[in-house]
Amino acid sequence: MQLLNWNKMAGNSFGQTFKVTTFGESHAEVIGAVIDGCPAGLALDFEFIREKLLQRQSGAKRQEKNEVQWLSGLLGGVTTGTPIAFVIPNQNIDSEAYQQEQTIIKPAHAHYVYWKKYGLFDYRGSGRASGRETATRVVAGCIAMQYLKQFDIQIDAFTLEIAEAKVDAFPDINYQEAQQNAFFCPDKLVAKKMAEIIQQTEKEMDTIGCKVGCIVRGLPIGLGEPVFDKLSADLAKAMMSINAAKAFDYGIGFDAVNKKGSQVNDLYNTDFSTKTNFSGGILAGISNAELLYCTVVFKPVPTLMQDQQTIDHEGNTAVLKAKGRHDVCLAPRVLPVVEAMAAICLADHLLRFNAYKNDNRRS
Repeated sequence: MQLLNWNKMAGNSFGQTFKVTTFGESHAEVIGAVIDGCPAGLALDFEFIREKLLQRQSGAKRQEKNEVQWLSGLLGGVTTGTPIAFVIPNQNIDSEAYQQEQTIIKPAHAHYVYWKKYGLFDYRGSGRASGRETATRVVAGCIAMQYLKQFDIQIDAFTLEIAEAKVDAFPDINYQEAQQNAFFCPDKLVAKKMAEIIQQTEKEMDTIGCKVGCIVRGLPIGLGEPVFDKLSADLAKAMMSINAAKAFDYGIGFDAVNKKGSQVNDLYNTDFSTKTNFSGGILAGISNAELLYCTVVFKPVPTLMQDQQTIDHEGNTAVLKAKGRHDVCLAPRVLPVVEAMAAICLADHLLRFNAYKNDNRRS
């Protein structure tokens, strides 16, 4: 099989008007991002950013201080309208645990395709393929959320399912209940079961997947374009860009295959609201001012604390004896990442929409 070796890794940016570019690797000196297009005059809530970074770190095997160092784009904590650049130093690095994995291909992991495409793989914590990169998204997403807050747009993510522990009522959920457990699960009995499943999975030295729900309240009508820039399509891209994401749906989603139109057409009230919301807040790729809700499924973390049969770079059989620090389940750590990517996507579309309105006024 021929090695492609394209010698570059593109695709590190998301967004058109509110554009986020991330950089850095898991075991490099820093990770960071540049945010282009953030409006001037936004007073940042640094405590909010700190809290979301702590939530992302909840239960993590690798503990980092995640101290954000702001390089540009701020004056007295207020955005100037110029590119915002920041870095987060990597302080808790342990590359030694990965030495024996340099040429042993990890099953269900980025290792094989990175090696074949780029001619090398950063074995030290998986480089760009590491979940460590998502800390930069959380910071950028927090800035996007603070911009959206000016328009009373609120984003919340919840753990809906881990194995047989499942929340059935979504998006009709108990917000208050969700704030009272580590999983941000809207059912305390389900949250307790989730904790038990993760504890048992860890004892078995295994990993497990999860389903996350995201709800957006306060969206105006009109975000998104009808064909290739649909809000739903960009939201799907945002969510599927998160490590280990395997499936995305919104509104009735995959359940539509079992329904008839007479069951799921959202009929209108006289005030133009809808009696139901099977569309999930998006029609023809454009927001319709109803509640936007979606779900994302994440696969089990591929690195297990048990031996796995595999091959090396020469095609010889090998045994992967994983070391390092790896999560049993991505929930609840992935929740602020889901919120962040939703916020970045929506801030981008809102800024595009506002520019469109302003252009129309001038014409």
